[in-house]
Amino acid sequence: MSGKKIYCLAVDDEPPALLLMEKYINAVPTLQFAGKCSNAVDAMSILQQHSIDLIFLDIQMPYILGTDFIRTLGSPPKVVFTTAFRKFAVEGFELDAVDYLLKPISFERFLKAVNKVMKLNLPVVQAIPQDLISKKEPEALFLFLRADRKNLKVQLQEILFIESLKDYVKVVTQNRTIVSKQSISSIEENLSGEAFLRIHRSYIVALGKIEAFTAGLIQVGKYELPISRSYRHEVEKALVAISDRMK
Repeated sequence: MSGKKIYCLAVDDEPPALLLMEKYINAVPTLQFAGKCSNAVDAMSILQQHSIDLIFLDIQMPYILGTDFIRTLGSPPKVVFTTAFRKFAVEGFELDAVDYLLKPISFERFLKAVNKVMKLNLPVVQAIPQDLISKKEPEALFLFLRADRKNLKVQLQEILFIESLKDYVKVVTQNRTIVSKQSISSIEENLSGEAFLRIHRSYIVALGKIEAFTAGLIQVGKYELPISRSYRHEVEKALVAISDRMK
């Protein structure tokens, strides 16, 4: 029993979020990815057919909220809630959730949640070494963007910035520009907070691609992008932290 892995189910109505959870789970040796689904109805079917130790569960989903879904289970597996909304945090912990991950979820934050699970009375190998916690997301992470009737693979390291165009997003990379029908918030959920920064309700930039900045603008390649007043404080903190690391 000491060698048993933790069997994990990912439940989220956003396909990019499910893809990210699958990648994170597969990156940790003591976790076993057991499946994914987009709503609580399908999750219930999987739980009835398979032994699941841990659910990474979104809260706002079709049919029923993730928190209400947990209440319907007589003996639920351990739960880590994943959501873009802070307002559910208290309710989540009242349901004895192991952790509450606020989107966008970094790999570092994911690992901390997994370590909390491993400290519980579960038949697992051992906790993740602390030196692994300091590592960034697994390399070669990517997104699939729907455009031109195809799903186009985009490496995150190639992205310069992302712009919101109402119901669409424009993803500008080093070599191409892709326009895809989805929200900028759904894209943001799957980007590392250490590698990307929201500077405006309409713009997300890759921190490593910033060439210059002022109080109101960020230069990425040939582009000058505005910093909105509502994001200015967080942008200044991130840019100061980068400047300090370079000294």
